[in-house]
Amino acid sequence: MFLHCQRWAPALLLALAGCASVPPSAPARLGLKLAPQALGATVSVQQHLVVERAGRIDELDAALEVEPSHLDLVGLAFGQRVLSLHYDGKDMTSWRHLMLPAQVRAEDVLEDMQLTLWPREAIAQALPAGWRIEDSGLRRTLFLHDEEVTVIDYSGMPRWSGKVVLDNLRYRYRLTIQNAPEGS
Repeated sequence: MFLHCQRWAPALLLALAGCASVPPSAPARLGLKLAPQALGATVSVQQHLVVERAGRIDELDAALEVEPSHLDLVGLAFGQRVLSLHYDGKDMTSWRHLMLPAQVRAEDVLEDMQLTLWPREAIAQALPAGWRIEDSGLRRTLFLHDEEVTVIDYSGMPRWSGKVVLDNLRYRYRLTIQNAPEGS
């Protein structure tokens, strides 16, 4: 499994989203760490990630594998591994290339990945007080005290197929994930 990314090396999920700096008034990230089996499926996909923030666009290729016992993510930029993450539901180990910006944190990548892919019910049970998540058709929205924080749009189901666009309104970045069709 390999992820691709340019700077976004955490684009994926890398939270890609986590790449953004935190606005001064924004609380810390959720710290979401759901067990891999909470996904309710075994998934193995290749992805192309694009992170847009403050006029900058970074890209990353990635491979994601989720099985009930673990999650593995590998990010590649220009054919070179720039990020890897392993999570077994309790412990997370990660490696990042020295050239990745310090803002690219494995924890943020995992959080964006789980917000994007895991079932709403599993996420809702793990949210701190004041947070809520809603699904409406092909759109998922995360709220903090009735304020939209993250909006995720899907091109189809399951969530790991097709195109996914995550707009993080708090950290001001957009993560676009293009999942390769199965069998490619």
